[in-house]
Amino acid sequence: MKMRQKTTDTLVIGGGIVGLMTAWYLMRDGVEVTLVEAADDIGIQASGANAGSLHLQIQYPEFVTYGEDWARAYAPTLRFLSASIDMWKGLPCELEEELDVALSGGLVVAMTDQQMRLIEAKARIEASVGVQTDILDSADVHSMAPYLTDKVIGAGFCAREGKANPLRVTPALMQATLSAGVEIWRQTRVTAIERRAGGFDISTTQGHFRASRVVNCAGAAAAEIAAMVGVKVELSGFPLQATVTEPVAPTIPHLVYSAAGKLTLKQLANGGCVIGGGWSAAVRSDGSLTTDPSNFVRNMAMACEVVPVMSVTRPLRSWTAWVNGTKDWRPIIGEAPNAHGFFLALFPWVGFSAGPMTARVTADLVQGRAPSLPLKGISVLMD
Repeated sequence: MKMRQKTTDTLVIGGGIVGLMTAWYLMRDGVEVTLVEAADDIGIQASGANAGSLHLQIQYPEFVTYGEDWARAYAPTLRFLSASIDMWKGLPCELEEELDVALSGGLVVAMTDQQMRLIEAKARIEASVGVQTDILDSADVHSMAPYLTDKVIGAGFCAREGKANPLRVTPALMQATLSAGVEIWRQTRVTAIERRAGGFDISTTQGHFRASRVVNCAGAAAAEIAAMVGVKVELSGFPLQATVTEPVAPTIPHLVYSAAGKLTLKQLANGGCVIGGGWSAAVRSDGSLTTDPSNFVRNMAMACEVVPVMSVTRPLRSWTAWVNGTKDWRPIIGEAPNAHGFFLALFPWVGFSAGPMTARVTADLVQGRAPSLPLKGISVLMD
């Protein structure tokens, strides 16, 4: 079979939220864009399979593990997340779709005095970059969240955190991207990239592309893509799992974390509760993912300990996803220093939350414009 050939101004690699939105913004700005996605469909990897949390706080488990120096180095990134959450608020109107975006706040709940002291220390660092986390005592937290166990003695509350529905977001973004005129190629895995004068030659499983610029939005596969042009990226894929329960009466308006262990818990518009928190999935011998039963049990036990009604709420489905991550948690956004025209759009761990702003600043940089939000101190490429 004769392989197809395509010439485009900008080739976006990866059909998750960042790839779709970057292509959408570029096309709206008058830049010709083609998007390629290795999977059978668009947005079915991390962007369509994550738990839908909109994070703004410094994550508590990493704060405990890596300490205050790490948190201070990471803290400027919260300005980026804050701007992205502002974009999330307007996205349903912009897309003319209901995305179940709700910013009812995030609670990191504590069961010991030591956990409260750590939450307070984390809040002080967050405040240094303009993110407010209120410290609640036992009476305050149980008044705000009566669904919590009596064991909770206090919490940190960040009012601007929340949730969105990935199963609504990714189809809406795909439709908007197609309507803008972006050509999307599914089942198109990039196998090689060669630099040439004025751009790149890209080989894929569906044919060859020639592009003046390439944007790497490939998530967990981004390091492999970057290596094709001699760019080393310290990023890996991590297999995670989450679970949704049967619908129950409206009970939990907040995004709930626990300082006692790994947990995120939120209730969807349909009443189902999504339970996650970074628990590992299992990797089969062929590289595909499956739920790890022991981690499922531990995750459910943590949810039941914090929110007792979960103990009588039946789980319906668990699923897995590859999530990209780095050791320092900092974004990798910008033009590769030694590969002119090759751009990286990678926000580790909380890429769903950061997706809109990651796409906007990447589209700015591709066009040679100053980014909508300064990246110094945020992206490792701007240090």
